[in-house]
Amino acid sequence: MKKLSPPKIDEIVDFATLSKSNTKEISEVATLLKKRGKELWIQTALADDLRHQQVGDKVTYVVNQNINFTNHCIGSCRFCSFNYTNNKDNLKSKRLSLEDIRLETEKAKARGCTELCIQGGLDPEIDFDFYLDLLKLVKNAAPNIHIHAFSPSEIAYMSRISGEAVVDVFKELSRNGLDSFPGTAAEILVDDVRHVICPEKISTNQWVNIVLTGHSLGLKSTATMMYGHVETLENEAEHLVLLKRMQEISKGFTEFVPLPFMHNKTVLYKYLGARPGSTGMHDLALFSTARLYLGELFSNIQTSWVKLGLKFSQISLNAGVNDVGGTLFSESITRSAGGTHGEEKTAEEFVDLIRDANRIPAQRDTLYNILKTH
Repeated sequence: MKKLSPPKIDEIVDFATLSKSNTKEISEVATLLKKRGKELWIQTALADDLRHQQVGDKVTYVVNQNINFTNHCIGSCRFCSFNYTNNKDNLKSKRLSLEDIRLETEKAKARGCTELCIQGGLDPEIDFDFYLDLLKLVKNAAPNIHIHAFSPSEIAYMSRISGEAVVDVFKELSRNGLDSFPGTAAEILVDDVRHVICPEKISTNQWVNIVLTGHSLGLKSTATMMYGHVETLENEAEHLVLLKRMQEISKGFTEFVPLPFMHNKTVLYKYLGARPGSTGMHDLALFSTARLYLGELFSNIQTSWVKLGLKFSQISLNAGVNDVGGTLFSESITRSAGGTHGEEKTAEEFVDLIRDANRIPAQRDTLYNILKTH
């Protein structure tokens, strides 16, 4: 494979200025993240009260399906066990054809999905036209399904293989059917941490400007954070402060999704000293901190049942959370890293879970428009 040039990313913001966050603010957020014991229970109660004030008692979910279309990747992220290229002894090669993707789209349509979440590895055998053809195929097969696709890393990769600027990549994707994109590949938005966990991945600066470029074109995205590995609580606080600054600029994030590190099968845990994921107290401190610190700008805080399981996800509803994510139907990335909570849930399971938490279940679309209240 020929050597690829760097992605062409316009500077939407001067990252050096944006990242000069108030040291005091980072310290205050870190203090919230450190709460344990009785102080943590007080904090979760405050976050729950604020959640009620900001979004009421509805807990939302989306009926969606994942399509992880390739596990071939030129990347070397040390927290990833989905990459066949670096894990051939433990994985089967997966590279879906357009016909395979059409069939998956038909399944999603038959299941009543309102969203297809489409992501894959940075596959050296895939060119930019494949991504465009994929979008056109899905949109033709299911014109009413919202296409939520391609992480900032994938967008950067498309820029590299096409030679087009990121803004033009987004424009072409949007013209061919892209409706929004996942704010994954964020991990921890601190370069010292990224140099350990994903040294060849896009930098914090690149992630910020790719996401803001998408937002500037009217495309919404999620915001994520993968935690519980080698980062400090101060690193997590810096990440949250940066997301808040970005949201003040673009108003383009639909929700914040904390994603606990799945450690079992990763190089980062086995050989590089990472922690075995987060603790339950860490999770609750982060959810409640997110609501207290981000809630005014991020109305929606989502729990990841794929990572945490349904029982703990239900508990998180008392710590500022108001969304339980999607049905997924086919989830490969967490499972490949050792996740044990399954790859799909039904809407009925979500409804029962939410009702048992004394909250009101509501089905939403990707952009948080309420479709049905139970």
